Amino acid sequence: MQISASQIANHLQRGLKSLYTLHGDEPLLQQEALDAIRACARAQGFSERSSHTVSGVHFDWSAVLAAGGSMSLFADKQIIEIRIPSGKPGKDGSVALQQLAQAAQGNEEVLTIVLLPRLDKATKTGAWFAALESFGITLEVQPVERSALPQWIAQRLAGVGLKVEPGEAGQRSLQFFADRVEGNLLAAHQEIQKLALLFPADLHGGVLTFEQIESAVGNVARYDVFKLSEAVLAGQPERVQRMLDGLQAEGEAEVLVHYTLAEDIRALKRVKDAMGHGRPLPMALRENRIWGNKERLFERVLPRLSAAALADLLQSAHLVDGIVKGLKQPDWPVSGWQALHRLSLQLCGLCAAPAVPSPRARQA
Repeated sequence: MQISASQIANHLQRGLKSLYTLHGDEPLLQQEALDAIRACARAQGFSERSSHTVSGVHFDWSAVLAAGGSMSLFADKQIIEIRIPSGKPGKDGSVALQQLAQAAQGNEEVLTIVLLPRLDKATKTGAWFAALESFGITLEVQPVERSALPQWIAQRLAGVGLKVEPGEAGQRSLQFFADRVEGNLLAAHQEIQKLALLFPADLHGGVLTFEQIESAVGNVARYDVFKLSEAVLAGQPERVQRMLDGLQAEGEAEVLVHYTLAEDIRALKRVKDAMGHGRPLPMALRENRIWGNKERLFERVLPRLSAAALADLLQSAHLVDGIVKGLKQPDWPVSGWQALHRLSLQLCGLCAAPAVPSPRARQA
């Protein structure tokens, strides 16, 4: 059975199960879900806890299986936590996890919790994960999207008795806060705790001004190239420049950033060409394996991009490919990062432009 992180509290109120699997790449949200399960278990008499970290293919799974079958002399209920940082338990681990999942059925003396990173589609279809999902509760920790981050911050501030100013001033504060902590929820949580200490809720009604937030919240944002791709396609030039500066400061490889941008341009060109040959947009997206959030972004930006503009972008991407590998190109910056800025903003500007009218609309 699958549930979301937001459902864990209501789920635990209805009763604790004997097997939980938490997977995802948001450490803060995964830890909070784990803490909630532990607290519920302690309230029900689970007073012992053992932890096992699977490190490599030679991990001894027999110790984990034995822990589940042994009873303590001083406590009749125990928690067994199994951490698999790689997300790959191996052949022996696959068998052991299936045994543990089956053994959890009806066992009220042992609570088993399996902790995993973000899993790909192929891993989720494996026999061991299917067993965990079938015999227990699986909880996928989803990242908080940038568009939802200001509201998430507002909710977390409310949890410590704080809030921003009403109206436009408060929205500005939340947007500034989100820019400073984007991609780093754990640091966002720490910044909120710091604000609670600096500006206690009993002062001024717990209302935070923009100046207070600006002076207290550090720049702890963490970016990745996939989020950069979304920002470019969403037509957000200020965010794109901020993310490129952040990626450069974090030491991200120029080649990887260029590859991500170039892949988007090539995909846009392929879909546009397919549409030019009479393919409906949904079919062209499926044939080019575009889905999820990127599918929605492509649907929005493709009407704004002409075939000629995409051809120019493809040529620009080819030139920048040489620049990030040390070649010089006429009329282009020598620096790889400056060239990436120019390419990103070129595509971003087109994605933010008004939609290109159809030939029929132009005739009308």
